Amino acid sequence: MLIPGFPSDGVVTVNRVVLRPGYTVDDLEERVALLCENVKTWHSETGFVGGFVCLNSGMISNEGSTVGQAVGSPLAGREALIVTFWKSFAEHELSHQSPTFQPLFRDVLELCENGNEEIAYSMLWQGSAYPPGQAQAARAAKGG
Repeated sequence: MLIPGFPSDGVVTVNRVVLRPGYTVDDLEERVALLCENVKTWHSETGFVGGFVCLNSGMISNEGSTVGQAVGSPLAGREALIVTFWKSFAEHELSHQSPTFQPLFRDVLELCENGNEEIAYSMLWQGSAYPPGQAQAARAAKGG
């Protein structure tokens, strides 16, 4: 299991943030940190399992992409994903109704050029890399 405590029928939510002109990654980090701390404080016992925030680095994998051979993302340094893990969608929705959450959420939305759409996904697979000995055994079992 990659995410300790995340149930097999858990929910993953993804918010995509594109920074408005005039705002910086520092602005985003500060506001999202306050929001995430609020969720950890008030919802760790009511469905929140964990999460992460990642920033578009600008790199595009031409080995893993089939839509052309782009050399860089035009949203580099302006686009971030806020990904959270919940025991259930209902518990996630209740977290957004919290009076302590809403003002911090509005502060993050102020940064968003793209508004906000939070999509919930059902986990199909999670895992981590094999430790060295197990990776070698797996390759041997495959004849490699």
